[in-house]
Amino acid sequence: MSRPRWTLHAEALFWRTLMDAGMTLHRLAPPAPPQPTFTLTIPSTLSPTRGDIPLVFYTPPSYATRNPAQKYPLLINFHGGGFTLGRATDDCRWAAAVVEQVGAVVASVDYRLAPEHPFPTAVEDGADAILYLLAHAGELGVDADRVGVSGFSAGGNMAFTTILRYEAALRAGRERVGGLCVAVSWYPSTDFTSSRELRRGTNTRPDKELPRLFTELFDASYLYPPGGVAMDDPYLSPGAAEEGVLAVLPAEVLLWTCEWDELAAEGERFRARLGEVGKRGGGRVVKGTAHAWDKSPNPTPLLWQTTPFCRACAGSAIGETGAESRPSQSGPIVARQGRTKLTTQVKSTTQVKSTTQVKSTTQVKSTTQVK
Repeated sequence: MSRPRWTLHAEALFWRTLMDAGMTLHRLAPPAPPQPTFTLTIPSTLSPTRGDIPLVFYTPPSYATRNPAQKYPLLINFHGGGFTLGRATDDCRWAAAVVEQVGAVVASVDYRLAPEHPFPTAVEDGADAILYLLAHAGELGVDADRVGVSGFSAGGNMAFTTILRYEAALRAGRERVGGLCVAVSWYPSTDFTSSRELRRGTNTRPDKELPRLFTELFDASYLYPPGGVAMDDPYLSPGAAEEGVLAVLPAEVLLWTCEWDELAAEGERFRARLGEVGKRGGGRVVKGTAHAWDKSPNPTPLLWQTTPFCRACAGSAIGETGAESRPSQSGPIVARQGRTKLTTQVKSTTQVKSTTQVKSTTQVKSTTQVK
């Protein structure tokens, strides 16, 4: 029997409040990650339910004084939380790693959550973010030909499914600008055709498993109405998609799983499948870790400068040809061609002022001054 929707709303609100408190502790743990540089809000266009999609930006120090002729790589990120919890700032330490080690701009997407917005709204919002950021790459000072997508848990699923939805939008007539060269996925859900019980049975450490109250909330909220969602839909289960569907994914895919996680087995199968369809695979099982190991209230010191975050940065294709960078003090980094100085100027449909007001279709709120 399906649960009344109001109970899902109430439970989701309760856990969102507690998660916000936990992530505040996570961000306060030393060394503190950087604050977002600015936030830009875009309108949804793909979902039948229209709304706003905030994009939270993390940028290299030189971004505020950048030269318009020099373009930064861009990584578009999706947070986790079972499509029900979480915020775009949850992956601040990953964003710090990418900014420092790759010299890229990171745009983290605050997609709309279930149960208020069940499947496939999150995927549509993510595809909208990709479409917008590529179309406005010049205004934002990023290189449309050096763009990657990343995500954690539910966001790791979206690192694949949003690309499939984005490609469908292009086939339907949206303009192609630039291209996606890498997808980086952390402990993703990839195959909803397997039941939760079957998934749990693959975990060698059941004591490290996600509590059932969370997974039941996530599934009841996102997979709505009950029985109305095809579990093999590629926008839900990329691991069950046909080879021809997966062909549109970037040539390079990095997929990292957790050893003690019910999603590890399907993630490993999916990485193998991607290799079979010609994708350059990367990533591995992170030994001795449970799901969301990097989101603890007291994260590993220098997490973004150590394995595996720096390995993912080193393997990312977006940094290979060079924006400004500051070499990390530890761990591998991507070779680049040197520093640049840039000045921030966003024009046409996006207007940025020092008071952080943006007219027309885009609104910007800045935590630092954008001139």
